[in-house]
Amino acid sequence: MATPDEMYDEAVALKEDNKLDAAIAKLTEILALDANHVLAHSALAVNLQKTGRLDEAIQHAIRVTELEPDDPFSFTQLSVIFQRCGRIPEAETAMYRARAMSGHTH
Repeated sequence: MATPDEMYDEAVALKEDNKLDAAIAKLTEILALDANHVLAHSALAVNLQKTGRLDEAIQHAIRVTELEPDDPFSFTQLSVIFQRCGRIPEAETAMYRARAMSGHTH
């Protein structure tokens, strides 16, 4: 059986072939094996947003910030997902947090 990281590589290849539904399915399989696989949550946030599954996308982006609360990129991605989902106040809050961690609050 493939490891979660090998499965992640498969999901990336599926996404690159524009097979988003298959990539989403593979990423979901990873989370069934490892609920805290950060890269799977991050990729799901992007892929779900691209397929219009906005609430699910946001949930996965939020999960990334919970798993990596000290990583400014986690909050930057959350901000982008919020923006793409039309939730601008939440996007601004997430970006503020990312900048605060990086020492850039202006």
